[in-house]
Amino acid sequence: MSAIAVEHRRSAKAVTEEVKIRDAVQSDLPAIIKIYNAAIATRIATAQLEPVTLDDRRNWLKEHSPDRQPFWVLEIDRQIAGWLTLKPFLPRCAYRGTAEVSVYVDERFRRRGVGRTLLGEAIGRASALKIKAMVGLIFAHNEPSLRLFEQLGFERWGLLPRVAQLDGVERDLTIMGRHV
Repeated sequence: MSAIAVEHRRSAKAVTEEVKIRDAVQSDLPAIIKIYNAAIATRIATAQLEPVTLDDRRNWLKEHSPDRQPFWVLEIDRQIAGWLTLKPFLPRCAYRGTAEVSVYVDERFRRRGVGRTLLGEAIGRASALKIKAMVGLIFAHNEPSLRLFEQLGFERWGLLPRVAQLDGVERDLTIMGRHV
């Protein structure tokens, strides 16, 4: 995939970290699930309401293929800091060139460009993956994700009002889209 050296300024000294994006493998599932379960608990990033287990998601990676619908992890110094999936937007043939993108970042690595790097990689590789449009389905109250997608050229393509029920609260779903 791709490896990047990222330099961060912390206090008075610079720190260089090895950043690598690669296809997820089965041994990554515990870290991926940990990140996902943390997101579930926040009620801001996913409509999944109950934590998932390794048994629940054992076949998760089999639903993806590196050459068409990848499941990537981003590592910082060999720790999984975040992950991204591309999957079919809708099952009908006419939507074959449109992918739904999902991106999740470990709480310990937020605000360090992990989501931006993963999403940028997906945009950059869209043509090779035969993707013409990308769609993100984001809760309207998830302002950090909405800002991230907007900064990377996504536009608000739609709003589904009050379609989700999170702990008794009706939530809107924003459809973010970008032609690539």
